[in-house]
Amino acid sequence: MRLTLVSSLFLLISFASNGQKTIDKIAAQVGDNIILLSDIQAQKIQAAQAGVELSSEMDCNMLEELMYQKLLINQAQLDSIEVSPEMIDAEMEQRLRVIENQIGSRERMEEFYGKTVAQIKNEFRPVIGDQMRAQEMERQITAEVAVTPRDVKEFYKMIPSDSIPLINSQLSFQQIVIYPEIGTAEKEAARSKLKGIREEVMNGTPFSTAARLNSDDPGSASLGGKISASKGMMVKPFEAAVFSLNEGEVSEVFESEYGFHIVKLEKRRGDDYVCRHILIVPKFNDSDIEAAAYRLDSCYQRLMTNEITWEEAVLEYSNDEFTRLNKGIITNPVTANQQWDAENLNQIDQQIYLLTQNMKVGDISQPNLYTNAAERKQGVRIVRLKNRTQPHKANLTDDYELIQKAAENEKKRVVINEWITGKIASTYVKINTPFDECSFANPWMKH
Repeated sequence: MRLTLVSSLFLLISFASNGQKTIDKIAAQVGDNIILLSDIQAQKIQAAQAGVELSSEMDCNMLEELMYQKLLINQAQLDSIEVSPEMIDAEMEQRLRVIENQIGSRERMEEFYGKTVAQIKNEFRPVIGDQMRAQEMERQITAEVAVTPRDVKEFYKMIPSDSIPLINSQLSFQQIVIYPEIGTAEKEAARSKLKGIREEVMNGTPFSTAARLNSDDPGSASLGGKISASKGMMVKPFEAAVFSLNEGEVSEVFESEYGFHIVKLEKRRGDDYVCRHILIVPKFNDSDIEAAAYRLDSCYQRLMTNEITWEEAVLEYSNDEFTRLNKGIITNPVTANQQWDAENLNQIDQQIYLLTQNMKVGDISQPNLYTNAAERKQGVRIVRLKNRTQPHKANLTDDYELIQKAAENEKKRVVINEWITGKIASTYVKINTPFDECSFANPWMKH
């Protein structure tokens, strides 16, 4: 049984299959919570989509994982563990965004599943609530688990030599970024341009046409500025404008950290809305970017002559708020840590890949134009290759954090198994045919 932290599977595949009514049966019951055959099938479909090879034991393994989750939910109910509606909605919105990004848009998501966003939320709010209560229950069970350096060493010694994992080359990077300062004149030019566009719209130009021709938002311009979203997804000035409008109204020009906007509200149902949007980003001129490049080149020359250390240069020159106070270290957006897998680098950040593929540790690139896609900003930067490991078998010197996490997870697995065994003895558990023939890792078949 795969006893890791509770999975947060959002089984949206069931949305698409709801139109095909099948006879469902109860596979098992834990406390007052039942597990249906369709629950197991949904888990299998999602596992297959994730590339997991399905085996003959898969149904039994899936059922045991689901029974464990139901056991956690049952105990959470007994312990009156609650999760606030706001936390549930935030978690659901985060998962919907992931699916929306995969499918392409919120409209396509609704079309694919045959449900509106509001219907999806209403149907799965209890499911997400149960999952979050189970996660909190598991967190409490393992809250006291900790590993010492000695535990980590002992864990590593127990791994058979032919089972020690191979670690790809790992890279870490630092950067110094200078974004040109947008002056008052550039801001006023952007605001004035958008006021003119708004006047055209108010005089009869279709908003969608104006958006396609003028908007600087690459995600919505080609769609005529159309955005489908829910409360909490957009920045505060944007949402303040949306929720101040009646359907069909166009906002006045307003400013956010991305630039200047106008919004037309097309439809709103509770916290969900559809609007059209035009963004105008203030443009710095060539002299602004040249000034930034000149300043960064001065920084580069001082680094090359050892007039200044890297750490000093970051503090003196960089105006990137996310890396300036952290020695310029660039966080991997996929793993949220400082390490980048060399095999995946080109897929995650092609700009860094092209800059550093031939660099040695400690080398610093010359100043280059840089586009920050997440913040829609352009600037100039230099990048330093902080470290590069060679492909190797995991070891305590180079991969201590990785091994420490594995040791901690193993300790949690033991604690959870002991907890399961104890709770099964005092919890009503019924397993129906054919699953009563399964060979489970834990003693579910107590009767």
